[in-house]
Amino acid sequence: MRISKSKASALYHRDFTLYLLARFLGAVAVQMQSVAVGWQVYALTGDALDLGLIGLAQFAPFVPLVLIAGQMADRFDRRRIIMLCYAVEMLCALFLIGFTLTGPHAVWPVFAVMALYGSARAFMMPASQAIVINLVPAGSFSNAVALSSSSFQLAVITGPALGGLLYLAGPMTVYTTVSVLLALSAMLILLMRNLPRPTNEREPISRHTILEGLRFVRSRTTVFGAISLDLFAVLFGGATALLPAYASDVLHVGPTGLGLLRTAPGVGAALTALILAFTPISRHVGRWMFGGVAVFGAAIIVLGLSTSFFLSLAALFLLGAGDMVSVYIRHMLVQLETPDAIRGRVSAVNSVFIGASNELGEFESGLTAAWFGLTPAIIFGGAVTLAVTVAWMYSFPELRTMDQFPKRPPETPSSGKRTRNTGHKARTRRKKPPKT
Repeated sequence: MRISKSKASALYHRDFTLYLLARFLGAVAVQMQSVAVGWQVYALTGDALDLGLIGLAQFAPFVPLVLIAGQMADRFDRRRIIMLCYAVEMLCALFLIGFTLTGPHAVWPVFAVMALYGSARAFMMPASQAIVINLVPAGSFSNAVALSSSSFQLAVITGPALGGLLYLAGPMTVYTTVSVLLALSAMLILLMRNLPRPTNEREPISRHTILEGLRFVRSRTTVFGAISLDLFAVLFGGATALLPAYASDVLHVGPTGLGLLRTAPGVGAALTALILAFTPISRHVGRWMFGGVAVFGAAIIVLGLSTSFFLSLAALFLLGAGDMVSVYIRHMLVQLETPDAIRGRVSAVNSVFIGASNELGEFESGLTAAWFGLTPAIIFGGAVTLAVTVAWMYSFPELRTMDQFPKRPPETPSSGKRTRNTGHKARTRRKKPPKT
């Protein structure tokens, strides 16, 4: 297959383009839903802790399911797994429509729906992370990662703003739009061609095979350092979960203002991802990684100190830009270091770290806001993020001094079998009598 020299070479591959469009529509839908759920719950209870419980409800089923989901991603068609997950997420949107129609007086049904959504997300993340490298040649992978990240961040920009605007017509309008977009995502994934069957599809499911990804990550210092840095930095820097309360109580803006606040990190991240698509990071990888996380933490502190809507937008913009650098480097490291036969399980481990940092981070932010107050909780989270960055710089010197990415994905274990067979044939040839 000839690889285009275009800066957007990954878009020349049909399946990747379909996947990219499906992921964009699905991400827009989820971002719209997040704005509607957060505003609806806070309007019902007025309790910042409930905003944290939304994240906890999504994370609760995530932990016991995601490692099994990684094994599934290595055994079955990743395309079909993603399609089914979009269908379940669409079902969640339909449940939220039913919740709204009943004239809600309690919020526990929302938590139940978010738990179902978290279950679908547990199976979605390993499959979607592992599939990208199967859709493009090795030479286009860096471009594919940047385009995938930029499209996701574009969804983060448009989704919250669109969700905030549509919420003016009521949550029913938002949830109906979400269900339509998720149905379209599932249909686009269905149009993709069948991928090659996994080489280890007959490998029995066992505790040993399920934990293979965890063992692999622990054995790679740079990979473990990158994903654990993201875990603890974002765990304490989950200030975006508090934006409904921050918009209402500090900035005194409505749903439209909240949508703009939720959009600002996506704008920063999307612009950064576009820059990375055309001028990818090729040197000083470790320095870029820690620099991005440091900017992320500092932006959270500025957000906590701000009482100006425009200063808050600027802080959230920088937050998204710093986070995008970290996400890009981490994703490249994980996928380029991992053989395809265990890529789903390694992606599952990465998903556990991402899920813990996002959903548990939201719960941590809600809990500290209930204890200390809204503004102190945000400032505390940013300060801890900076402290984690410094601690990880000294704990993982290999990551701090890392200069370049691995050149290409390693061979799968199946290549080892070919080597052994070749060796066997070579021994057979040596047994032949020499020519006379």
